[in-house]
Amino acid sequence: MIGASAGAVQALLAILPILPADYPLPILIAVHVPPDRGNGLVPLLQASCALAVLEAEDKERVLPGTVYFAPPDYHLLVERDGGLALSSDEPVNYSRPSIDVLFESAADAYGAGLIGVVLTGANNDGAAGLRAVMERGGEAFVERPSEAYASAMPEAALAACAGATAMSLADIANYLVELEAA
Repeated sequence: MIGASAGAVQALLAILPILPADYPLPILIAVHVPPDRGNGLVPLLQASCALAVLEAEDKERVLPGTVYFAPPDYHLLVERDGGLALSSDEPVNYSRPSIDVLFESAADAYGAGLIGVVLTGANNDGAAGLRAVMERGGEAFVERPSEAYASAMPEAALAACAGATAMSLADIANYLVELEAA
């Protein structure tokens, strides 16, 4: 799972195109996108990635090797059976989709098998969600704040998650690729 805000385009372009077409894990992403605009990240990343890149749909089953983006103005949640759900509940941290909502629901569904990554952003969304990932035994990674386009979100995530690992975008991408080989 990945959460990002300001600077997300560049950060995601540094990670997702590196992943091979046979990547064995699904990737769920929440990016703060204004509700009145379409998610331009989906077609941009479809053209740049070997993985399938989609906007998530309600009640969709999660497939390996697929990137699912939360649609604008909807929270993306993972249900206990591993399916996806969309919600128009109130914004969390002024955001819908909220990174915290995605991470917390995925932590409940996947537990220790989850990897959470908080990238660049200008608020604290994702910090509580990343803490939930860690509390349920998952791994937590954060873009190194000094290298992020906007450091507030990575700084908040590190402050909330003492055990999270700060890494460069290249190191995050390499770690995810190495998971595939393991």
